[in-house]
Amino acid sequence: MAEEERVVLVDEFDNEIGQSGKLQAHIEGKLHRAISVFLFNDKGQMLLQQRALSKYHSGGLWTNTCCSHPRPGESNLDAAERRLGEEMGIRCKLEKVFDFTYKAYLDKNLTEYEFDHVFFGKFNDEPQLNPDEASDWKWIGLEDLERDVAIHPERYTAWFKIILKRVLESAYSLS
Repeated sequence: MAEEERVVLVDEFDNEIGQSGKLQAHIEGKLHRAISVFLFNDKGQMLLQQRALSKYHSGGLWTNTCCSHPRPGESNLDAAERRLGEEMGIRCKLEKVFDFTYKAYLDKNLTEYEFDHVFFGKFNDEPQLNPDEASDWKWIGLEDLERDVAIHPERYTAWFKIILKRVLESAYSLS
């Protein structure tokens, strides 16, 4: 059996305080480091992925382009670039825009409690999905996205709904 992926446990200031197995951190609701990537095209649309049904939580829900956890000893930017390639088959320049802490209660009695480092990038092509990570993708205009999340919140991951307002404020200020 493969060894469980490790996450970096942090305090409220993002100082490393230990490590944990990824699933264990989500079972116990321990604060850990995470990355979220949001890609936009030249039309100002955001690239979303639909999580694979086989994911251990939130399967089949729509979310940001990519999200994951840095490995112990890995920088946040390196983790964002690595996972963007692994999940979506995309390589592009990323820029850190902000970070924040959130807690969300998920299906299967899991808790996301993350110190999340948020990256933006520009991309104008089609992703090459890893089917173990994502089952579908779409470009969507920001106003259409806001409207759809308001009408159909059950279609989106818990963290995406939490982070979306701040991402939209940052995206609008960049355009």
